[in-house]
Amino acid sequence: MSEESKTKDEIVGRVGDCHIIVSTTEDGKKHFEATCASKEAREKLAVIFEEEAILRVNPKVMLEETPE
Repeated sequence: MSEESKTKDEIVGRVGDCHIIVSTTEDGKKHFEATCASKEAREKLAVIFEEEAILRVNPKVMLEETPE
């Protein structure tokens, strides 16, 4: 992706020595990027994402049960 196609970058968090960034392109698509202080930090972040990526919403939403 070229730098010209990006419209907005927002740092949304930090994991170890890596900053997690959400980039938004001109067409509105968003994706995660990470800027890490070292190759080792990058590898540790990659292991975390490969082993388990959980998306959570807080507070927990209680869904109504559907009748059978």
